[in-house]
Amino acid sequence: MVILGKEAMKKTKHALAAFLASASLLAGAPAIAADVADMPGGPAVNELNFQPPVTKLAQELHSLHTMMLIICLVIFIAVFGVMFYSIIKHRKSKGHQPANFHESTTVEVIWTVVPFIIVILMALPATKTVVAMKDTTNADITIKVTGYQWKWGYDYLKGEGEGIKFLSTLTTPRSQIDGTAPKSNTYLQEVDNPMVVPVNKKVRLITTANDVIHSFYVPAFGIKQDAIPGFVRDTWFKAEKVGEYRGFCTELCGKEHAFMPVVVKVVSEDDYNKWVDTQKKQMAASADDPNKTYTVQELMERGQKVYASNCAVCHQPNGKGGGAFPALDGGKIVTGPVADHISIVLHGKNAMPNWSHLNDVELAAVITFERNSWSNKTGDVIQPAQVREARGNKSANAAGAAADAAKNS
Repeated sequence: MVILGKEAMKKTKHALAAFLASASLLAGAPAIAADVADMPGGPAVNELNFQPPVTKLAQELHSLHTMMLIICLVIFIAVFGVMFYSIIKHRKSKGHQPANFHESTTVEVIWTVVPFIIVILMALPATKTVVAMKDTTNADITIKVTGYQWKWGYDYLKGEGEGIKFLSTLTTPRSQIDGTAPKSNTYLQEVDNPMVVPVNKKVRLITTANDVIHSFYVPAFGIKQDAIPGFVRDTWFKAEKVGEYRGFCTELCGKEHAFMPVVVKVVSEDDYNKWVDTQKKQMAASADDPNKTYTVQELMERGQKVYASNCAVCHQPNGKGGGAFPALDGGKIVTGPVADHISIVLHGKNAMPNWSHLNDVELAAVITFERNSWSNKTGDVIQPAQVREARGNKSANAAGAAADAAKNS
């Protein structure tokens, strides 16, 4: 009896603890919800339906979704209504006897024809919308979208803005991700360079990927297109409302999959022309000269920016690394032969993707920065010519030897 009493008391304590924990969570829920706000251009608090559409395609998808739900609801009510009516009104306790028949041609015709008609009613409008989604002809602007681990690259190929290209990277502070700072209402949905397009213009998107499969998705536009390495897919949209709209990669693509949002800024035609003019001036002013010999200070300053935009998300801003990504502070690759360092940055290894899409100046700068930051004091200065030599399928050892010779001279 004493043992049973102790066991019962123990179970009671556990149950009470669970109850108190649940009560505290429920009590805190309103406070947590009160701090959450709608995301501009993204999901809203307590939103049960799709995001408000800003393209005709998205509006058609919303209408199809509503129509399908209504048809399914009618079928559900009809089938279960007849079933429960039969169960209740014709039960044995009321004296009903089961009917005795083997087959009915009429019933079989009905349950064949009626579903066929329903399927046709659903398929016709759906097919029309799907065909419209694939009609990328007569586009005003064509943009190539390239998925990288873990960011998006945009190249304006045709139309106003042709020649503009840039990378779009998450800018949510690491402190918010680590939980040491309050999260903003655009948490994990803010980037340094959003895609910019004019309102009421047909924009064709050509999607591909540099490493693994990604998927480009913007709910308000009603577009979702996979980006597959070695393949080219396309889709389109025509935004009818100025604003900023957010999406994300919807294909599991690795460690930082949750950290590659899509942000599209829709502006007026005048504002778009101003943006194009500004971008082209900036590109001309900041054009890298791959034949120039850069100073250590120039490479370190540029390398710090490249590192923050591309490497810090995995190797950490302090170079300490984490998980599958080794520490760069004192790491054997960073303090070892230059050729090995250039090779792994160009070609990748294991969980690390290749960074060959960065130009020679950016790669030379970031490698120089890594080899001379934190506790690393190699004194190595990497020039774009060395990266270009390694990139051209020439011996990376030659590039490393050149660096070592420059260091010892």
